[in-house]
Amino acid sequence: MAVTEASSAVEAVYRIESARIIAGTARIVRDVGIAEELAQDALVAALEQWPRTGVPDRPGAWLMATAKHRAIDLVRRKETYARKLAEAGRALQNVPPPDAADPDGIDDDLLRLIFTSCHPVLTTEARTALTLRLLGGLSTEEIARAFLATEAAVAQRIVRAKRTLGRAGVPFEVPYGPERAARLGSVLDVIYLIFNEGYAATTGDDWLRPALCEDALRLARLLAGLMESEPEVHGLVALLELQASRTRARTGADGAPVLLADQNRSRWDQLLIRRGFAALERSHAVGGAPGPYALQGAIAACHARAVRYEDTDWTTIATLYGHLVKVAPSPVVELNRAVAVSMAEGPAAGLALADALAQNPALASYHLLPSVRGDLLRRLGRTEEARAAFVRAAELTRNARERAMLLARAEGVSR
Repeated sequence: MAVTEASSAVEAVYRIESARIIAGTARIVRDVGIAEELAQDALVAALEQWPRTGVPDRPGAWLMATAKHRAIDLVRRKETYARKLAEAGRALQNVPPPDAADPDGIDDDLLRLIFTSCHPVLTTEARTALTLRLLGGLSTEEIARAFLATEAAVAQRIVRAKRTLGRAGVPFEVPYGPERAARLGSVLDVIYLIFNEGYAATTGDDWLRPALCEDALRLARLLAGLMESEPEVHGLVALLELQASRTRARTGADGAPVLLADQNRSRWDQLLIRRGFAALERSHAVGGAPGPYALQGAIAACHARAVRYEDTDWTTIATLYGHLVKVAPSPVVELNRAVAVSMAEGPAAGLALADALAQNPALASYHLLPSVRGDLLRRLGRTEEARAAFVRAAELTRNARERAMLLARAEGVSR
């Protein structure tokens, strides 16, 4: 078998299976950093052997077995693990020899890895980088490119995250009870942050980074398959599916942003919309009061059901935002509610809500506040104020595409 052909096969399989391999190995060594190193050792072994022996029938299982063999050998050999061996006792001895045909406990292992990489002991930036690395299978270079950071900065962030987990003695386990509910929120927030950075990039020259949206969707779907009884997980999936359905319509031929009111809805992805509706139904079927992601999913569903922008049920959306403000209060949610109220009750009602947020320090540098005010002032005929608001929003945004759009809106306000 050609070396290049085998190398391509190894890289493709590892990208797909790396999270499962790291998760299965971490269950043995109880350290995600060491688990990743062992998984990469298995990758190197495949690069050495597959050109000679050919790609095995179950390449993912081969990599898993190789990594687990090395993990067990490491635990038994290293003196630094002697204490852990004694404490683990029978539990470690009962770890079966890796079986390429039957990887054991893989779903639980993946859940453990998800909750570990998103542990609150880490900063938001560290959680995001570590999740993309361990669960998304992205290289340091890819993560750096996605977030417009240097490779060195991302590499340091990942190394520090692994050290922090080790120093804090974070157990490789799935939390239960109240702790699980608290930790699940952190997991969902990380996945949504990854999606949102791809959906509306905060910096750089591009409005969209679709690869990040795809990575977040893949992680959300994976989590939903592992935690079928958690309504908020399905709510997050619904929200991401429905938002992702608009991707093709959100930019013009020149890459410039296209606002929701101006989007060609025939370009919305109907498959993703159906998947979003199905996820929302699963969230409702599980029961319980809807959480923030289920409520946001319901809002996205209102937009998806409207054949035309003019058909949007803004009254329901404003009501849902009212519930969301109570469940997850934040000035950003209040601002979104102001937009919905302006569409349901008129721009004056929305502007009153937006103006009430003007003194909130959390929104002092948030470009969407003056952007929203600019639109409401324009609708009220207060053109000079509207133009100034759009210019202020352009000054605050760090995204080049969005800045150009906001300046064009300022220029387009009729004098």
